[in-house]
Amino acid sequence: MEHLRGFIFCICFFILAAMSGSVEASKQFKVGDHIGWQQPGANNTEVYTQWATSKRFHVGDSLSFEYQNDSVLVVEKWDYYHCNINKPISSFDDGNTVINLDRPGLFYFISGVPDHCKKSQKIMIQVMGLHQRAESSPGIPNTPEVGLAPGPHPSSSGIVVTVTLTSVFLALILTVVTMV
Repeated sequence: MEHLRGFIFCICFFILAAMSGSVEASKQFKVGDHIGWQQPGANNTEVYTQWATSKRFHVGDSLSFEYQNDSVLVVEKWDYYHCNINKPISSFDDGNTVINLDRPGLFYFISGVPDHCKKSQKIMIQVMGLHQRAESSPGIPNTPEVGLAPGPHPSSSGIVVTVTLTSVFLALILTVVTMV
């Protein structure tokens, strides 16, 4: 009887541990969706800003840049604002570049083709950490022309549901353990 109680307790513990983990899988986002990574047309200079602000990026997600006769530069903030292609952190020109978003914070990308950046082929991505909300990032400018990408605000109902399910599950464990 004592072995059965221990076995049930272990099973319940593992189920509880699994429930408390993150349930969101990493996502890969194709930059620009159907247009990919290219110099925007004269009438569509906000395409990357609009694309970025319609998404929500988390640590573990990745960006896929698909392009022809172009390149992707990962740059510092100053280089992003000044379209400086001379000192990139990383440079890619393979036509299909995947960048892993491995930390929270801002990532800056520009085209390596001269003048493309000045014609709005650049994007700034804000990556959220675990349980971080866009409005909890003080001091980050949120201007439309820079393409800040916090995306839509999540509802807090997921947290409430998780707490409720966890509480119910703990009550169930205690009931089963005391009955056995």
